[in-house]
Amino acid sequence: MYTICVFCGTAAGNDPLYAEATRGMAQLLVKSGCRVVYGGGKLGLMGVMAQAVLAAGGHVTGVVPERLIDSEVMHRGLSELHVVPTMHERKKLMTKLADAFVILPGGYGTLDELFEILTLRQLKVHPKTCGLLNVSGFFDGLVSYLDHATASGFLRPVNRGMLVVDADPVRLLGTIGVPGVSTVG
Repeated sequence: MYTICVFCGTAAGNDPLYAEATRGMAQLLVKSGCRVVYGGGKLGLMGVMAQAVLAAGGHVTGVVPERLIDSEVMHRGLSELHVVPTMHERKKLMTKLADAFVILPGGYGTLDELFEILTLRQLKVHPKTCGLLNVSGFFDGLVSYLDHATASGFLRPVNRGMLVVDADPVRLLGTIGVPGVSTVG
């Protein structure tokens, strides 16, 4: 079974479109037969993702660092839960479990995860695809920065191309090669 790692915020943001898009992505992943792995939280878009996958009858795996076990932020109703010693180990295990990555709106942690995945791919540590769902233009500034970094000679065009960006979830998943999702029609 294909596994998608979803990186997204522990906050829900101030636009209901973010949660709506997260629920839609969760339903699409389940419909496509994908498992989901994520950071194991119950708050914000992370919680929305987990609850929507579970509500659709899907399988969701959380990966939580030990320091969050006793906190109120850990989701305790997941299909599977892995507890790891550190945040670094969390990212390492999520990367290992995933076949591809989808990034939804979030803050520093989400960007940290995104850039680590892209850096590891650039260094040929893994060949996994990465897609950014640009909900309501949320990532326009980031996309502009990446294009500027490429034009300025800090990113090679081939490395810039490692990140697929789309506002349409079906097209995004089809482009990053998720089985059962077609970009046609």
